[in-house]
Amino acid sequence: MPFGYASPEQIMRDKADYARKGIARGRSVVVLQYVDGILFVAPNPSRALHKISEIYDRIGFAAVGRYNEFEELRLGGIRYADINGYTYDRSDVTGRGLANLYASNLGRIFTESIKSLEVEVVVAEVGETKDGDAIYRLTFDGSVFDEHGFAAMGGQAEAVSSRLKEHYRESMSLADALEVALTALTEPGGERPPVAQLEVAVLDRNREHRKFLRLTGARLERLLAQTTTPLASETTPPAGEGKDTPPPTGPDGDVDDGSSPL
Repeated sequence: MPFGYASPEQIMRDKADYARKGIARGRSVVVLQYVDGILFVAPNPSRALHKISEIYDRIGFAAVGRYNEFEELRLGGIRYADINGYTYDRSDVTGRGLANLYASNLGRIFTESIKSLEVEVVVAEVGETKDGDAIYRLTFDGSVFDEHGFAAMGGQAEAVSSRLKEHYRESMSLADALEVALTALTEPGGERPPVAQLEVAVLDRNREHRKFLRLTGARLERLLAQTTTPLASETTPPAGEGKDTPPPTGPDGDVDDGSSPL
């Protein structure tokens, strides 16, 4: 056996482990449906580097991992959408088509490059009705998951998904959906991120033309004021009754530049 030989299986495992570790160092992102569309929520201390963005009229994009890597994906998606919408028809630009494009690029890079991209991506499309909504989650190796109701990625994604599954309900109001998202993103017994460090956006099917809208400043504060009592308190057992508490998870990573997980 030649010196330094590694089997293809071992190389793929090493690349996958490397990508997973990089993604896990970032902060989690939550995407979930509410009665009027799709909500995106992410803790993000940076005011300049967005993890949530608009791709097209009714299509949104969210990502975790290395900012410089998923920003290239975002820009490529915008170019794809603009060219296809101009050449054919705006209705021909779909979330499924964009997810397939990303899956092809991610899979090719993972297979052919020495280093895989340290990114995980969600492409969400809002429809005319709730049944027309779509949420696609893509992993670093090009795998595509058609999510129903909600999706979580990055950081402690499994724990966040578990809390989402516990509290999510169909046809929630925007305020209730935001409450569910923040409950899922907050570790048991932990403090919620301050408003200034929250990145929140929606795809609102009731808006004319462009469905994407960022919720910031006073608008976000008013929405938070409408939320009900934190859902975490609903799970607190009455005095004298025991209840198992999920073990605490480790803190998520923090970044400010384009070369580290976001």
